[in-house]
Amino acid sequence: MENKRRSFTERTLWIVVTAFLAAVIVLISFAPRVLAGNQEAETQRVLGTFFEVFRFVQENYVDESKVDPEILIDGALRGMFEALDDPHSAYLSPEEMRDLDDTTMGRFGGVGLIISKIDRGVEVVSPIEGTPAYKAGVNAGDVIVAVDGESVVELNMDEVLSVLRGEPGSLVTMTIIRGKNLRFDVRVVRDMIEVPTVRQDMISGGIGYLRVIQFTPLTTERVEDALEQFEDSGYGSLIIDLRSNPGGLLSAVIDIADFFLSKGPIVSTRSRVASENHVFYASSRNTLVAPDLPIVVLIDRGSASASEILAGALQDTGRATIMGEKSYGKGSVQQIKRVGDAGFRLTMSRYYTPLGKNIDQIGITPDVQVQEPELSEQQEQALSRIIDEQLITEFLNRNPDPTDEQISSFEAELEARDIHLDDRYIRRLVRNELNRTNNNPPVYDLEFDLVLREAVKYLEQ
Repeated sequence: MENKRRSFTERTLWIVVTAFLAAVIVLISFAPRVLAGNQEAETQRVLGTFFEVFRFVQENYVDESKVDPEILIDGALRGMFEALDDPHSAYLSPEEMRDLDDTTMGRFGGVGLIISKIDRGVEVVSPIEGTPAYKAGVNAGDVIVAVDGESVVELNMDEVLSVLRGEPGSLVTMTIIRGKNLRFDVRVVRDMIEVPTVRQDMISGGIGYLRVIQFTPLTTERVEDALEQFEDSGYGSLIIDLRSNPGGLLSAVIDIADFFLSKGPIVSTRSRVASENHVFYASSRNTLVAPDLPIVVLIDRGSASASEILAGALQDTGRATIMGEKSYGKGSVQQIKRVGDAGFRLTMSRYYTPLGKNIDQIGITPDVQVQEPELSEQQEQALSRIIDEQLITEFLNRNPDPTDEQISSFEAELEARDIHLDDRYIRRLVRNELNRTNNNPPVYDLEFDLVLREAVKYLEQ
């Protein structure tokens, strides 16, 4: 009986180790030259060492419940990617691959945030418009430090995603730090998230306003539709709003850039693997926008990846004026590969703008820098009270369609409670709350959006 059990254990062990070695072979097959000569022998030696250690641990560790082969291999694979010290490369369990598939298809249960891992938690790159997090007032630049009371500081990106996502209708509480000292909880009910793509409208004076929210398989078609509508409306200039756009598909942003450029490189990718080195060129056959049409592109610190590719291409070629604040700075390209039911995400190359600039951890610097004024410490404290005590929500519950006079009275109430915040900021909070609870919020807000107002002034000169 003991021999049969030992034989079964060894067979299981060999199967699991073979699967692990297959995963390693998949990885190193991306760069076959790496396996030449002495380096190939060194790789084989290291893999032999791994198997020797793995087998000893599996057979001798004191707690037998923790030496399941799948658990050990899962940990080894995660450790391999963590050793790369790259936040964008990671081993993906079957559950994480399913989550990724949901995202790729554009539907998943969650709160609606695009996030990035940093030392003190996870930074919100952007909330997805119309989602529970967006309606709750979560902003780009906010830092999530805990979910349902449990710290996320020590969690990796995929672990944070797993606690934020869940069944539609379930409640989740996020603890957020905004600015230097503003800390508060945001409670939202998860929903089925559909990734939006594009919103557009005309601004008086013949200015087309195109907001690209994210680059998905549908974005190219939606942008083309918007440009055709602008053409039918007789537009004379264009604003492309990429603020809080976290990026998306490389193929989509290349196709969209081609609408505005008739020749020359759009973007290039460079890798240690020759097959990953590409230069993507514009073609006059795909141009949809007249070459002399004035264009302003808006970016901020939430503009990342593919949105930086578009901004960089239009800036380097002189096709558009970039306005706003410095972008996020993600200049790398990842590929996703399956290994059985699991898989991995690996940084394969870095992208470069037409002038050969890589903006990874640097960002795109706008031609014209415009941003909202930062709050003072006293103003942050006032905002903290307004959020914690839900004063805007309370006011709108009493006044669902507030008049200017009612808002002025509300401002006086805040002053009487020793809450001092600029009139314009309070009115913007009220407007934003009304928009977030509106099933069809306005596409733009010229009254309170200072950056957009500057873009309109620039085009009207």
